[in-house]
Amino acid sequence: MLLGALTAFAPLSIDMYLPALPLLEQVFRATTAEVQRTLVTFLIGFALAQLLYGPLADRFGRKRPLYGSLALFVAASVACGASNSVGWLTAFRLLQAIGACGGQVMARAMVRDLFEPTETRRVFSMLFLVLGVSPIAAPLAGGYILLWFGWRAIFWLQAIIGLACLVGIHFRLPETMHPGTVHRLEPRKILANYGTLARDRTFLGTALVCGFAASGMFGYIASAPFVFINLYGVSPQHFGWLFGFIAVGIIGASQINGRALHGIPAERVLRAAVAVQFVSGSALLAVTLAQAGGFAGLYVPLYAYVACVGFVYPCGAALAMATHARIAGFASALLGTLQFGIAAISTILLGAIESASARPMAIVIAVCGACGILIDLAFVGRRHNTSVSV
Repeated sequence: MLLGALTAFAPLSIDMYLPALPLLEQVFRATTAEVQRTLVTFLIGFALAQLLYGPLADRFGRKRPLYGSLALFVAASVACGASNSVGWLTAFRLLQAIGACGGQVMARAMVRDLFEPTETRRVFSMLFLVLGVSPIAAPLAGGYILLWFGWRAIFWLQAIIGLACLVGIHFRLPETMHPGTVHRLEPRKILANYGTLARDRTFLGTALVCGFAASGMFGYIASAPFVFINLYGVSPQHFGWLFGFIAVGIIGASQINGRALHGIPAERVLRAAVAVQFVSGSALLAVTLAQAGGFAGLYVPLYAYVACVGFVYPCGAALAMATHARIAGFASALLGTLQFGIAAISTILLGAIESASARPMAIVIAVCGACGILIDLAFVGRRHNTSVSV
């Protein structure tokens, strides 16, 4: 449960304040692009800072860097709630991201420390059970907190949750890194380890597939408040239910993946999932361009695309980290950086596509679906440099 909670800081930090995005435009007298920048900045910080946590995790262990990252998350969350302009909110969101991403890096590394490659796919699917609850509970809670206490209370609640996790890891989480795997903080050694990962076609391919799957999902996340609330007239409270129902699809997919499909090779499940994402992304673009089907025509392919992330991420993460136990911290960091880096780029592209419609979201999701299946065919179809079955 603690490892799942550590991986949930990204959706917690993003999804809980989504219902407040249209209100923040009014409060700060800002444009939609300026408010979306608070999300883009978070994604950029979350992506790049993971590269720093990788070497720290393999030098000082998994637990000690967590203290610093969670303390920074708590302080930055309080500062976000006290912001008096969209500029300050954007700056504090960057610090919040740097604090939040430490949990994901350490959690993935701990899974590789504790479990054999044949078990990591199942464990990552279990983590998705906790991870998937956040997109359900966070926007629902955010919508009602916004209604009852105002937008600032959303960030203060995030600080309380971060503090609770900090207490939890102190008393309940042991150190998992094996003493013989300690790496010194030498720039040449750090670059060499990241270079080893970049030359592994299986690692690079599965990490990029995970990145494009997440990128399409974050394109949906960044656009959903505007599309659902402004274009289709959904209330902030009902938005949380619709958003949460899609998250239920992620949970269901991840649990089917970890249990019912455990005997099927991860490569086959990954290939099928990215194929569904390609088809659903193309369908979403088609109905959006044709302006057909109404809200249901938009919602159904969105549901299919995002739910498949529950298949893509556990399989992709297990394949990517299978043969990198010696540098698990580095592998976890680079996997997360690619994932959230591509997501940040897609969110930036959303703001660059000028249209008061759902077309920007549909274009980004369709492109990510196409990139995902092409990379899978090119890199993951035949396993390279990986001898362990997962």
